[in-house]
Amino acid sequence: MSKARAIGIDIGGTSLRAALVDSSGHILAREETATLAQAGPQAVVQQIADLVAKIAPDRTGITGAGISSPGPIDTERGLALGVPTLAGWSDIPIASMIQTALNLPVRLENDAIAAAIGEWKFGAGQGLSHLVYVTISTGIGGGVIADGKVLRGRMGMAGHIGHMTIERDGAPCACGNRGCWEAYASGTAFARRISPHFPNPKSAFAAAPSGDPRALQLVTEQADWLGIGIANLLHLFSPQTVILGGGIANGFPLLLPGITHRVQANAMPAFRDVPIVPAALGENAGLIGAAAMVM
Repeated sequence: MSKARAIGIDIGGTSLRAALVDSSGHILAREETATLAQAGPQAVVQQIADLVAKIAPDRTGITGAGISSPGPIDTERGLALGVPTLAGWSDIPIASMIQTALNLPVRLENDAIAAAIGEWKFGAGQGLSHLVYVTISTGIGGGVIADGKVLRGRMGMAGHIGHMTIERDGAPCACGNRGCWEAYASGTAFARRISPHFPNPKSAFAAAPSGDPRALQLVTEQADWLGIGIANLLHLFSPQTVILGGGIANGFPLLLPGITHRVQANAMPAFRDVPIVPAALGENAGLIGAAAMVM
């Protein structure tokens, strides 16, 4: 008997991905293109339809399509509420637009929650009942599995962990607040700190193992900011593990000692032994998690 199949779609401000996924979490076909982020919702919906036509020209046996989208989105009503990285994505029924274009049942989910589901079902969180997934890239997002269930909250908007305040009246954040964790520990914040010395985070991570003192200082500082937020998450959700994904997580081996040091300093003793691990599915976590939602 053939396995169930579903489509996962991962919408990003830079890249748009689509994959055909089976019930074991295996990607059977995958396509990617640059997102027409400034062209408006209908242009992006057409891009999605074009990608799906390539990976699944025959829709027989496909249960539906899961959509992983940046927020804020109202997943209960299928609405984009004003996505800052996508022009015109404000109060539009994006789920029904995609459903009409694909002629398939559609489920909309925040991108970090979709990635958390992917890691929970098929990645670093398999078999666990409590986990926190943290994605560290342009911003910081999160997804939480608590008591064996996805934590969604009001309008499905739980998990905006990057916008907890860690510094009163601190650095300005893209959300309009000041002192957000995202303003200090995101990939954007790290790139801004290293810019006088290194062209990008990858180059800083490459220089640190050779003992470059500036690279070591900057990586240690980044790890410390990450550890502050992670200690807060341990106290809030008491997970069995914390999973780190996103572009900055590519430097995980260099960051882990500093993260662990800060967690040991900030977390209460009962929370200090929770493992912090890298995401197993990489950039495909959102795709696989989105597909899993509709299977």
